[in-house]
Amino acid sequence: MAPLYLLLACLFVGETEWDALIWPVGLVFFFLGVAIRVWAQTHLHYRLRVRKSLTTTGPYMLVRNPIYIANTTMLLALTVLSELLWLLPVMFVWCVLVYSFVIRREERHLLEKYGEPYREFMARVPRWVPRRPRGAGYLGVVRQFLRVSLLAETHCLLLLLPMIGKECLWDLGK
Repeated sequence: MAPLYLLLACLFVGETEWDALIWPVGLVFFFLGVAIRVWAQTHLHYRLRVRKSLTTTGPYMLVRNPIYIANTTMLLALTVLSELLWLLPVMFVWCVLVYSFVIRREERHLLEKYGEPYREFMARVPRWVPRRPRGAGYLGVVRQFLRVSLLAETHCLLLLLPMIGKECLWDLGK
């Protein structure tokens, strides 16, 4: 995702100067993406020192790839914050293409690792578009992992720094 993200930070051509709308909307969607990542993290335990198993609870009951949906939400929000609204469709298509490639690779790996349980999970849970879960399961946040999940996802906040810096540079140039 780095090429388009770097473009957001460096490109000033075609900016939409509606700061009163851009920043609130962009930040709401950015933190929505972070919240989805934290929610997923409390179930997945990625980057946590916990034994890994096939995750089928929380957001994984609704969709197989909540982290990539969260990342896409955050990148679209960063596009809004960059004030390059004309780049939103490009960023969306870029995310779909890149994550589709990554997901197919991951799915092959997870099929090898978990076998039939993962195949059943794939049949039951959609890849991209969430739908109401079938069967019982826990949708909420696993409180035991909430603090460590929040800490594990704080790096996402660093993505805001170039957009804030860009806005400050723009204001200095006026």
